[in-house]
Amino acid sequence: MMNAAISELHLSKTAYVYVRQSTLAQVRHHQESTERQYALKEKAQDMGWSGPMVQVLDQDLGKSGAQITGREDFKTLVADVSMGKVGAVFALEVSRLARSNLDWHRLLELCALTDTLVIDEDGCYNPADFNDGLLLGLKGTMAQAELHLLRGRLLGGKLNKARKGELRFPLPVGFSYDDESQIVLDPDEEVQGAVSLAFRLFRETGSAYSVVQQYAKSGLRFPKRSYGGAWNGKLIWGPLTHGRVLNLLKNPSYAGMYVFGRYQYRRQISPSGEVRKQTHRVPMADWRVSLQEHHGGYIGWDEYMKNQERLEQNRTNGGETILSGPAREGLALLQGLLVCGQCGRALTVRYTGNGGIYPCYQCNWLHRDALASKSCMSFRCDLLDAAVVDEFLRALQPAELELALAALHELETRDHTIGRQWQMRLERAEYEAALAERRYQEVDPSQRLVAATLERRWNDALLHCEDLKKQAAEFERQQARVATPEQKEKVLALAKDLPRLWYAPSTQAKDRKRMLRMLIKDITVEKTSGSKHLMVHIRWQGNACTDLTVQLPPNIADRMRYPDAIVSRVRVLAQHLRDAEIADKLRQEGHLSVTGKPYTASIIQWIRYRYRISPPTLKKPEELTVHQVAERFGVSDHVVYYWIQHALLRTRQLSAGSSYWITLNEAEEQNLRDWVRNSSRIQPTSSAHTEGGAL
Repeated sequence: MMNAAISELHLSKTAYVYVRQSTLAQVRHHQESTERQYALKEKAQDMGWSGPMVQVLDQDLGKSGAQITGREDFKTLVADVSMGKVGAVFALEVSRLARSNLDWHRLLELCALTDTLVIDEDGCYNPADFNDGLLLGLKGTMAQAELHLLRGRLLGGKLNKARKGELRFPLPVGFSYDDESQIVLDPDEEVQGAVSLAFRLFRETGSAYSVVQQYAKSGLRFPKRSYGGAWNGKLIWGPLTHGRVLNLLKNPSYAGMYVFGRYQYRRQISPSGEVRKQTHRVPMADWRVSLQEHHGGYIGWDEYMKNQERLEQNRTNGGETILSGPAREGLALLQGLLVCGQCGRALTVRYTGNGGIYPCYQCNWLHRDALASKSCMSFRCDLLDAAVVDEFLRALQPAELELALAALHELETRDHTIGRQWQMRLERAEYEAALAERRYQEVDPSQRLVAATLERRWNDALLHCEDLKKQAAEFERQQARVATPEQKEKVLALAKDLPRLWYAPSTQAKDRKRMLRMLIKDITVEKTSGSKHLMVHIRWQGNACTDLTVQLPPNIADRMRYPDAIVSRVRVLAQHLRDAEIADKLRQEGHLSVTGKPYTASIIQWIRYRYRISPPTLKKPEELTVHQVAERFGVSDHVVYYWIQHALLRTRQLSAGSSYWITLNEAEEQNLRDWVRNSSRIQPTSSAHTEGGAL
């Protein structure tokens, strides 16, 4: 059936039939709509296009038409239309081509420029014609409005059902729906035990990484429920990861709360210019629906809020957090507890020395922000750690026994929980082996291929069960359990002497930090400029405060500085004694140097140099200095030193490097005068400052 708007030029070009469904569910369940779209190919042939000139574009099935991203066939259609290769575009309705006015009007403009027809179920339109273009524009606007209305109805219905707590969605692991669509704890005890143990370990350690390490150390697995596909609804057991622990701790469902609107989609423009949707977390105050005590949980709401606060404190990229983190590895016991009394920021730890074995606390926030010329404070960790530990042990003395009993009970409970997880894991493996055996026994013996496969599965299940039993036995053997009465007595006896337990080599620094955090909330440290002591303010968990004063050792310059009494004594002795004699005198008086060693001549020489103490004057009256000899003979000092070097003068020197004292008789003086008078290289000088010629 030929249409008057279709010309031979249109028939000479390819006719494109665009087929699209918004979702894969529509493709699977709404096949009538898909068949109607494929039938447009026959319609194109009836309107005059031959079979080879009709091309079907169906790669966009299951993709939304709200945007062009991901729709490769639509991009191909637009590109070919812009190059004038398309005679007509067939679509069941406008919404199949595009739900966005931007994409729809761009296609219409290109069709108008290239004289391309748009044909749908209602008729044939030429976008270059004003009336046809206006009608197509209205259809595109109605398609986008329809999408908005459909989305509004859908979201409104979901929100109304969510406000009643009846909207069903995939539940996190540890929960399931009962026959009445109520959220209940997973009936699988192994799943419940795994989730409960994760919350318990975080409560004890205060770190998500520590929970992962404890699971890996104990050889435990964590469940994950699969949604969709062949594994829909089944549990998959595997190692616990850090991301899983964070999702577990941040999900309010585990506190018995029903939440709708924790996440929302936001449109963003990618670097390539495409509009993409990204999921963003919504703050708790903006959750659209939040129903507390909606169902049973693994923890209470108060514990959930404390977990969020602890996770926020554990962040190391939080910028200007005052205190951060749980107990970590390292020798600095007060890491994460110290607050600078000058700027209010958290003190950090820096490891110095050979291999970083000497930790020190420091606060350099003001210096880093160029607000001060130097850091607020910096001091060795052991000085403050020792004072705080003494105060900590003093505070625990009345309650040492109660603390020991509580710690013992905690160890036994944790041991029972981990052992129960291994027991349930073995029970599951034994059930799977029994199930494989039952399937093998029920198979028809004539089905040899099936029987062989079932027998192999049975053998694999038995081997897996035996391997798990060996792993459980090995774990039981390696772990130090507190179970026997003898072990309990040993732990109680050790715990009664808490200082002994604290300083025991087997007690790790991380455990000491955890014990400190049980009682201490934070510690404010003040250090005034030029002072050699710290003012320490300990704030305990009950908000009680204790003030301490910690004396700081002198720095290296102060330790190497000699007392004024020693310097004065050396100054007096140097008037008539040599350096070695002064050292002997000080040794006889029982004095030691600042390094704790006996005095030597070199030490006395350094003291005279450092404090500008002149050497003793022990020259005899008949002795002359080098300068005096040079003036007597009218030569320079260099000539006199030449005579001394060649033993032409009799000299005396108290010590190496000291001044020369010269003795002359009449014969030696006459010989030297004859030397000067007969020498052609010595230039006579009028004073000692005039340099003579070289000899």
